[in-house]
Amino acid sequence: MQSLSWVLPTETKVKYIQSLLRVGFDTVEIGSIVSRKLIPQMADTVDLLNRLDCSETHSNRMVLVASTRGAEIISKAAGVTHISYPFSVSPTFLHLNLNTDFEGSFKTVKEIAEICEMSNKKMVIYISMAFGNPYGDGWSMSLLADWIGKLEMAGVKTIPLSNVAIEIDKVQITEMFSTLLPQFPGIEFGLHLHTTNRDWYDSVDAAYQSGCRRFDSVINGYGGCPMSGKEMLGNLKTENLIGYLQQNRLPLELDQEALSRSLTLASFTFTA
Repeated sequence: MQSLSWVLPTETKVKYIQSLLRVGFDTVEIGSIVSRKLIPQMADTVDLLNRLDCSETHSNRMVLVASTRGAEIISKAAGVTHISYPFSVSPTFLHLNLNTDFEGSFKTVKEIAEICEMSNKKMVIYISMAFGNPYGDGWSMSLLADWIGKLEMAGVKTIPLSNVAIEIDKVQITEMFSTLLPQFPGIEFGLHLHTTNRDWYDSVDAAYQSGCRRFDSVINGYGGCPMSGKEMLGNLKTENLIGYLQQNRLPLELDQEALSRSLTLASFTFTA
């Protein structure tokens, strides 16, 4: 929703997210606590949370935060199970998105970990620009692994890796997960893939064949990172991910009727 050029009414968001909670996804991202001025689309996240009925869903409910203060706000929301935060190994990304540096961002991670422990919520720390970056910042597998080690020491157990604004191929993805999964067996790694609609299959297959079992996706592939400072790639389409699972006869425990309703609703929700 954050990449749309118009602001959706809160009730429209509630209706759409409520439909997603009925499908059976492992986790549904509900919103984010970020700057109202920079991303007005997310300004109603707390109000949205208060309107949701989570009594009959088995899906985890996640909210992204950009600061310790945001985590404190969300920690009081009964309907939220997971709090996520966009860390990065790119100092330029951290400056553009969070107005901070490595030291400040890592401090925020540790503070969020404490908040999650006290509020009985789980923490998800994304690593944006995990596969490199377009800014010219230094990047290497050893740098990435070093930061993952620090995050693990801080209590992080779930780390989705994201490419955000750069295209990546199956060779890079295979190398990434084949290296990190054995090195950090206590971490649940995921793939938050930004991709074109024509190049997604090999990327998903490379991650799955390398042991990744957590994939982020968006119905219709809408989305991107509006603060990256670079041209955005869309998100991995939920329909494509489901197609991959079906084609390869992999487990898929979703309510197909509820999914169909969400797909239909999305076509109206995201059309100006």
